[in-house]
Amino acid sequence: MSGRLNFVLALALLLCALALVNAQYQARQLFIELERTASQARQLDIEWAQLQLDQSTLGKNARIEASATRDLNMVPLTAARTQYLTVGEK
Repeated sequence: MSGRLNFVLALALLLCALALVNAQYQARQLFIELERTASQARQLDIEWAQLQLDQSTLGKNARIEASATRDLNMVPLTAARTQYLTVGEK
């Protein structure tokens, strides 16, 4: 009877040890994934800040006006070139 009890306890101990090893392995895998995700989040934050800076630079009126003049050959509007339309009453 004592030999059988020792065998059952040894088997339970072995199963607990295997469960512990598996749990530690899964914890390491999850930690690695967490670090990878945190690194990606930091990279995306840096990219977001750069995009915001680019947007503020590209949205400035002087840059838009210079681009319109240079690339699209647009000229500033003058009073002589303004046409007013009137709508007749019915």
